[in-house]
Amino acid sequence: MGYGFSRADVTFLGSAAGLAALAEVDRLELTQATHLRDLERVRRDHGAAAACLVETVRLRRKAAAKLAGAGEWLFTDDALQQATPTAVARGRAARLAGRAVHDVTCSIGAELVELARVCPAVLGSDLDDVRLAMAAHNLGGSRNVLLAKADALVPVSRDTVVVADPARRADGRRTHDPAKLQPPLPDLLSAYAGRDLVVKCAPGMDFDRLDWSGEVEVVSLDGAVREACLWSAGLTDSAISRRATVLSSAGTSFTLTDADPDDIPERAPGTWIVDPDGAVIRSGLVRHYAAKHGLWQLDPRIAYLTGDAVPPGTRGFRIIDRLDYREKTLRAALRKHDCGPLEILVRGVDVDPDKLRRTLKPQGVQPFTLVITRIGRTPTAFLCTAQVH
Repeated sequence: MGYGFSRADVTFLGSAAGLAALAEVDRLELTQATHLRDLERVRRDHGAAAACLVETVRLRRKAAAKLAGAGEWLFTDDALQQATPTAVARGRAARLAGRAVHDVTCSIGAELVELARVCPAVLGSDLDDVRLAMAAHNLGGSRNVLLAKADALVPVSRDTVVVADPARRADGRRTHDPAKLQPPLPDLLSAYAGRDLVVKCAPGMDFDRLDWSGEVEVVSLDGAVREACLWSAGLTDSAISRRATVLSSAGTSFTLTDADPDDIPERAPGTWIVDPDGAVIRSGLVRHYAAKHGLWQLDPRIAYLTGDAVPPGTRGFRIIDRLDYREKTLRAALRKHDCGPLEILVRGVDVDPDKLRRTLKPQGVQPFTLVITRIGRTPTAFLCTAQVH
């Protein structure tokens, strides 16, 4: 559990004395090896403020890869864990550009900072006084943002798009149950019935069982699925119910929806196997992605795709050998190809990759990827080399 910040801590950290102290502490290593020595020094120089100074520097370093400008922000440990990455928040804000927006669970302001760049008026509210004070600091004096203490389930604005990010932990554990979110998703939907509403949710939630007439967007960043987002009907095209947004720090971001074509051929495996991004899979848009890139499925019920080319910026697996899934057959193929380092990918077949790797005991030098899947009712293995295109 992280340090428990107070309003007095936030006031001090934002003062000239606090900023100078933070700059001083930031020059320390603050590693596990130097922790006791560094903490003793900070206590000697800054007394009772030592804990909040060390925790703030530690959190800023942790946040650097997640939030732009994190080197000047204030956080609590929980708030940082829950904060939306800048790239994701920026993408959402772009869809809301020009609208007045109320973030009813604003926390430390990760969404507000991006909304303030493109929206004429932004309201942020929360029940946590410390997080509101941190949000005020993190916003850096943005003049189009108003902060207020308010319960997310008690509407205090009108004529705004409502944005909510319920906490996804219950009893200390991550939950996919909509009723166990904080605040509960059913209560949020009821409180803002008839309003333009955007709700950030866990990507593992079963959206097919949710009574939702708008769009479900699944978002990934640099290959990791980050969130799902519910967009009410007034904020999306009526023809769209599912969207995959694939964000990349390398600049190869794209969006796919269920309004895109999904006609693909049925063919034998091509030259390559492609494993679509997790956002494409979780949004149910595998066929749409295949159609966009001239690919087809190895099996209609499995999310692996195949084709004779790999989409730009995507990791593909060139098929070297197609094998029956038998350990004796696999072992012989690995010896034949001088296989050493072995990545094993499995989908549609009950196989433990780590256990299988220990059983196969590859002893060569060449790196390979073994893709194990089901074609029809037959477990099938493909020995491949991996490349990024």
